[in-house]
Amino acid sequence: MSDAPARPIVPVILSGGSGTRLWPLSRRAKPKQMLDLLGGGSMLGVTAARVTDDVLFAPPMLVAAAAQAEAIEAALPHAGRLILEPEARNTAPAIALAALAADADDVLLVLPSDHMVGDPAGFRDAARRALPFALEGWIVTFGMKAERGETGYGYIERGPALGEGVHQAVRFVEKPDAATAGRYAASGRHDWNGGIFLMRAGTYLDQLERHAPEIAKAARAAMEGAKRQGRRLLPDAAAFAASPALSIDYAVMEKAERVAVLPVSIGWSDIGSWDALYEVSPRDEAGNAIAGDVLALGTRGCVIRSEGPLVAAIGIEDLVVIATADAVLIVPKAQSQRVREAVEALKEQGRSEWT
Repeated sequence: MSDAPARPIVPVILSGGSGTRLWPLSRRAKPKQMLDLLGGGSMLGVTAARVTDDVLFAPPMLVAAAAQAEAIEAALPHAGRLILEPEARNTAPAIALAALAADADDVLLVLPSDHMVGDPAGFRDAARRALPFALEGWIVTFGMKAERGETGYGYIERGPALGEGVHQAVRFVEKPDAATAGRYAASGRHDWNGGIFLMRAGTYLDQLERHAPEIAKAARAAMEGAKRQGRRLLPDAAAFAASPALSIDYAVMEKAERVAVLPVSIGWSDIGSWDALYEVSPRDEAGNAIAGDVLALGTRGCVIRSEGPLVAAIGIEDLVVIATADAVLIVPKAQSQRVREAVEALKEQGRSEWT
């Protein structure tokens, strides 16, 4: 297949998340995608760079929270349309807005704004290999190699081969328990669900009409009442609020018939916890991932970051220690998924540190 598709793929970057699992560094006012976590620029900027290819891709379309508009425009001055969600309704409605803003025959590459891909060239090659299937009406999801029995990810079970390296998706499984996740990783038939999809805009809207008509109806009404402000597109707030809040997995992927999975090994991580960030970060000779003003003595296997004050760590192991101007987090690395519990407690107490 030529490197030049008949019409460029339209990247759709979803930037509505708040990244609470990386609190206190990530806050509602400055979510994970706006942070430089690995020294290469913001996660959003790195994601946009991944789809910068004038032959393969059109300028990216972004779907984001309204509060992020100015930050996104500053970070990505040359990006395409910016669709501002009046409120968060999960990924299925967000993608519907983008599909309605595109032409029905446009092929959309939907991807989160805050994931790491260590092999961008491999990522682009995967998009090229998946493109013929998307043009034939398949919704193609990228299956990330399951390197371990990870309970924090969803899984996709592969079915019969449809073509070279592409399989029909048999089923999607939400985050399993440890024993089940271990079996999936060992089976060779299951991949992590990385939340990256390639499909025609019309295909997605047809499936949404069939399997989640309330979402399709609300999204259409929101776009029919949308207002334009330069590159910004503001869907009607009341109409969009009527949409059920469902992920694309629940609304479409688990129900659609023509769903394919393209297994890839591209150095992917959703960096969804401090433990996950540790796995992809440079580490010192004692296995510590350190950033900022940190003094580590007799300390091993820790994540230690400071956004201000000196952090002195002595004789500790396998902890996450994060210091900002107004908060300090200390949690065992193996329990870093529990950070969201702290955020929920702060919300319940009416404290501002979570925002």
